[in-house]
Amino acid sequence: MQDELLQLRQLIGAVHPLSDEDWQPFTGIWQPFYAKRKEIITAAGEKEKYLYFVLEGVQRIYYYDEQHREATLVFTYAPSFGGVLDAMMLQQPSRYFYETLTPSVFLRAAYSEVESVMKSRPAVETMVRMGVTNALSGLLERLAEIQCYSSEDKFRKLLQRSPHILHLIPHKYLASYLGIDPTNFSKLINKIRI
Repeated sequence: MQDELLQLRQLIGAVHPLSDEDWQPFTGIWQPFYAKRKEIITAAGEKEKYLYFVLEGVQRIYYYDEQHREATLVFTYAPSFGGVLDAMMLQQPSRYFYETLTPSVFLRAAYSEVESVMKSRPAVETMVRMGVTNALSGLLERLAEIQCYSSEDKFRKLLQRSPHILHLIPHKYLASYLGIDPTNFSKLINKIRI
């Protein structure tokens, strides 16, 4: 598990490096976790019990409205954190589903242990706060794109931010993520040079 923890430390180092004294208790809370393709890890209505660190695979967070329309909100893949963060941090039932799109390998830490380490190690709490703030910043930027950009501009921005994503994620989920009809998404793929 040393290689997996090294990947975790590298990601954390980009957000807020931890000293060895803070790193040691933080590493002790992580356990390996495996999920099959198309497995619901967290369902709407459940509390998010874990913080995930993605080692392999692709996952998505999605929402169903009252008319059973589906909207893909977020994708996670290595190396990144995963799970329904607002439900975990607030310890409230999730409004969203967290699902694997491919077989996936994670490290996961129980919320109670994350909270305990955050309380005892202020640097870990700062790192988590900075990570959540960065995620919020990215979501606000994405919200502005969804509301203000044309379909073509949303598609271009996605490719600029994550050029590899067309090969990782089925196009129907990318279309949902961008708020574009799947037929129009197919037209954009053929129209825009990748």
